[in-house]
Amino acid sequence: MASPFLYFVDDRLSLAELTAARLDGDVVELGEAYIPADAVETRGLRAGSLTVLLGDTLAATHLSAAWVHGVIPDPPTRHTVQRAVPRRLNRFPARHLVYRDLAVDPGDLQSIGGVWVTTPVRTLMDLSRTDEPDHARAARMLSESDECLAVEAIARLESGALPHKRAALALLRQLQAGPASLRTR
Repeated sequence: MASPFLYFVDDRLSLAELTAARLDGDVVELGEAYIPADAVETRGLRAGSLTVLLGDTLAATHLSAAWVHGVIPDPPTRHTVQRAVPRRLNRFPARHLVYRDLAVDPGDLQSIGGVWVTTPVRTLMDLSRTDEPDHARAARMLSESDECLAVEAIARLESGALPHKRAALALLRQLQAGPASLRTR
């Protein structure tokens, strides 16, 4: 069920009405939707704002999942998604998405705000396996939010074969060691 605090274009209000409400200061943009200006931005609202993009077949991953979990303040310019269902999709997702066709293991998914999002541990694993500075920063912030996440991510990575595993383990071990080890980098 969609949140009554989320307004999508042409759902209850047209783009013109939402634009006017935004100009009047009544609503603000949140992801792919609008929320009342005085609403508290929560994980559920951030995730729910992606309903139109994700539907029930895609999951938010990487920086998109980090944004939903509240680790980064703004949504990424291009949301990263993967299949949340085992079957291949017969429609290609929107072009402004970074789409990975590999299905996410159901154990790595959680439903937030009516959409699928990778768990914090899986999000940390994904972020650490990507060689981009914004992903490394988000990984650091996510690991700082819960000190057990890096330990769990390391254990998971050590038990399987994944691309970019060696670099991910090095980053996660630095994160686990704490901020002092990152300053020497």
